[in-house]
Amino acid sequence: MHKGFGSKLPLLLTFCLFTSFVPASGSVLCPAVASEEYYKIARNYGRNGGTGSVGRAGRDGRNGNDKSVFANGSPVNLDLSGQDGEDGEDGGNGSRPECGYQRDRGNRDVYAPNGGTGGDGGRGGDGGNGGSLTVYYSNLADLRQISVNAVGGDGGRGGRGGNGTVGCNCRRQSWEERTCKKTSGNSEEKCTRRTYRCYDGQDGRNGSDGGNGKRGSLGILSIVNSKEPLAADNPKLELPIAALTGRKFNLSKNKWNLRQGATSLVAPGSAIANEYREFEQRLEKDFQLIWQEKLPITSFANQTATLSLKDNQQVEITFPEDLWVEGSANNQANLTEFTVKNAILKKDATRLAVAEFADAGQNLNLKIVDLAAKSDAINTQFRVKFRARDNSSGFSEYKSEYAGDIPDELITRDYNRFTLALGKLKVPADALSPGVNVDIEVVATRSLGGRSAQQTINWQGTIRRGK
Repeated sequence: MHKGFGSKLPLLLTFCLFTSFVPASGSVLCPAVASEEYYKIARNYGRNGGTGSVGRAGRDGRNGNDKSVFANGSPVNLDLSGQDGEDGEDGGNGSRPECGYQRDRGNRDVYAPNGGTGGDGGRGGDGGNGGSLTVYYSNLADLRQISVNAVGGDGGRGGRGGNGTVGCNCRRQSWEERTCKKTSGNSEEKCTRRTYRCYDGQDGRNGSDGGNGKRGSLGILSIVNSKEPLAADNPKLELPIAALTGRKFNLSKNKWNLRQGATSLVAPGSAIANEYREFEQRLEKDFQLIWQEKLPITSFANQTATLSLKDNQQVEITFPEDLWVEGSANNQANLTEFTVKNAILKKDATRLAVAEFADAGQNLNLKIVDLAAKSDAINTQFRVKFRARDNSSGFSEYKSEYAGDIPDELITRDYNRFTLALGKLKVPADALSPGVNVDIEVVATRSLGGRSAQQTINWQGTIRRGK
């Protein structure tokens, strides 16, 4: 069929079925194709209903303002309440289906259009948290003159789901169609009757109601037995490793103790969390990095480290996962020194490769080289699976001869080269003979500074006669 008729196919087929006119061009062969193609198009009729719009979620409420005051015995009334969350919008109703016109006849089952689904309601916004209150004082009893409302805001209500719409009903539920065929070699026709059905459209589902927002939390009270405001915290630094050498870094934080009974400290009727914070002391500590790794620190220029001041007044340094560091900390009165003895990138820890497979019998050995040249610092352990196949016996499958750790006494390290004495493992002598094919899997576990990784090395070959 000419592609220009594609968008007009239903119209042309209907035209051919219900008129006796045939276009003079002959480009549309109505009698030959109309019936079959029309039934494919008319299998269903009308149009399903559309889904309703989803309701917009409500905005979260604003948190209450944080406030710092000095208690001097004068009455103080503070409103630090959080804002209520907004309600979510209702979902839209589904649209009605277009039921259209059901054909009286046809040799296929028909499904009436379905109703539209309702849109889901929007979630309610969360209520804002109550603001935090910091009180400086000389006389703790003066806090009883401070009335504070640090209640959290209410959560918004969820929007209601939209209503679904009713599906279309069939005008005619069932009908029979008679089909006749001529049997081969016989002019008589064989006719059969079959019943077809129209199925009512399904009703659209109602949309789900949106969830309600959470209520905001109560504000927190902090008390400081001082007239002077506290300095700001600076307990953490994240810097490139190369920037840590050559100078000291100061970290500081305010240490607090958690107590219960905040509502008994302030004016009756106040709304604030019962757990409060009491200032204990100001912590300050310097940090200095000492670099003793052979490679210059600029070799790790893209790496960053994090410094954290802990409550025990010591500075902890944390390195990224892809950098392995071995070092030690020295804590003095006002200074933490961390000395880096060895450092290696994780990717360089697993750069082992087979260098040589040599000799036979008890002298059989496998030599492995460390391409990163860091084996003087990294701890290495080996496991091996040794499988053998003797071609002269006619067996084609490998047989497992040994699987387990390689004892330390069978491993020799010469700088960055390991020699694994495989011939001294508990392997049958005939599996170590010249001409035997072997399949060897070595799993190396490499570790440094509390971190580790595994590398699997596979080697296949034939045992050759020793020198």
